[in-house]
Amino acid sequence: MANSNKIKRLEVPGLNQILGISFKVLDDGFVRLIDYMGSDESVVQAARVSYGKGTKKIHQDRGLIRYLMRHRHTTPFEMCEIKFHVRVPMDCWRQWIRHRTASVNEYSTRYSEAIDGVQLTEKNQWREQSQGNRQGSTGFITGKVGTELTKKENEFLNQSRKIYQERLNAGVAREQARKDLSLSTYTEAYWKINLHNLLHFLALRMDDHAQFEIRSYANVIGQEILSRWCPLTWEAFLDYRLHSVNLSQLEQEIIKAVAENELKTAESLAEKFGLLSYDGIKLKRNRERQELEEKLRFLNLKVPWSKD
Repeated sequence: MANSNKIKRLEVPGLNQILGISFKVLDDGFVRLIDYMGSDESVVQAARVSYGKGTKKIHQDRGLIRYLMRHRHTTPFEMCEIKFHVRVPMDCWRQWIRHRTASVNEYSTRYSEAIDGVQLTEKNQWREQSQGNRQGSTGFITGKVGTELTKKENEFLNQSRKIYQERLNAGVAREQARKDLSLSTYTEAYWKINLHNLLHFLALRMDDHAQFEIRSYANVIGQEILSRWCPLTWEAFLDYRLHSVNLSQLEQEIIKAVAENELKTAESLAEKFGLLSYDGIKLKRNRERQELEEKLRFLNLKVPWSKD
């Protein structure tokens, strides 16, 4: 005879309060929580099944979750899942969909007319290309140039939408009429992902180096939703992933030398492993060295080869 003991579904009251509520992102985007399964308790429950009877007496929930996060024991976090409805510009969605660890169903512009909404850029929000990072930006273009760029953007987007509508009115198939729509056109999708993969997504997309648009969505998901859903996991994630500093073996050796005021030793190590290479008297650009320099400054340590 089957066991008649019923299993009660884990509920998170704070999360239930925001089910179906849209959090605005950018000018016309949103993130909306549709459903979820599990909680911090599910993570702990799965871990204790693995560790065996009696573990609860040794580890309290918070300590266990922090241990799992610290030592990258990921499978307990896979016991939780969450589903979102998102409205996002197509160019941003292209970055988003690269995370191939979720179940996705996107709004189809073959079956339906494209969403009549685009991400617009304010005159003071045009970002300059970073000279030190080919895929990044730094600072803003201001003044008359920004004003002119925004004006031309509006003209282009209006014309693009007008042409799209004319094609539909002429009987052109939706799948072909859409081909000249701007990548700033909004799309919508359902996105379902487990907690482990969501944390990986947030670690990459909440990072300061991530593009502003996708970072805006990641911040809302993390700060407004995940923090309510699994607060203990969220706390551990901030501590051990998002705000932590990872050091390679080489970085550890260089930092030790700097801390002991052995600056020549530190510089020799950097040079030996290819971090220091000169173009005449000027240091060549090196991403690994730049990241190490950021860590040294974060730790209030001197950069041995810097003239500052």
